[in-house]
Amino acid sequence: MAHTLTAEPPANAAARQGSITLIRHGEPALSRKVLLNAEGYRKFWAQYEVLGLLPGQTPPAELVGIVAAAGSVISSTRLRSIESAQALTGGDTFVRDPMLIEAPLPPPRLLAFVRLSPRIWGFMARFWWWFFNHHEGAETRREAEGRADRAAARLIETTASGQDVAVIAHGFFNFMIGRALKRRGWRLAASQGYKYWSMRRFHRA
Repeated sequence: MAHTLTAEPPANAAARQGSITLIRHGEPALSRKVLLNAEGYRKFWAQYEVLGLLPGQTPPAELVGIVAAAGSVISSTRLRSIESAQALTGGDTFVRDPMLIEAPLPPPRLLAFVRLSPRIWGFMARFWWWFFNHHEGAETRREAEGRADRAAARLIETTASGQDVAVIAHGFFNFMIGRALKRRGWRLAASQGYKYWSMRRFHRA
């Protein structure tokens, strides 16, 4: 399926280069306090991909302010990102785009008796995917890097007329977009890391 960003800059935006803020979604409604084998982690990740947020969360006021000031707000199409965007916008309209979904996390094929926490499985799966092209028929690293580069190009295009852009998406794919932005001459101006409800802001260098 083709991935395209659909946000369009307003014609009357100021003639300055806007900023791009990459925001990670809030905490999903799925406990990580379990031990799983590889097949268990596949099922865990499949659930993680479709579930929304853990109830009772309030997004940081700083992020709410950043989103309120943005001329364009875009979330991935995963429910955890959509619900995060809804919380951040207070119900205002935003764009939902599949280009921004997380890169896949197929776990390495370890023996069934090996049981690890989802956090360790996630690290191992990302390591195998990144360095050894372990993708099990899902999106490869090269394909995800191409998607991240296209997303970065489209976000830059959106800021060209002056509006700031806020993206509510996923930890690792936001990292990949950030790499693509840097390759295109943008600099990291502010960072809160990659925890839930965190942001990284980029400006034209």
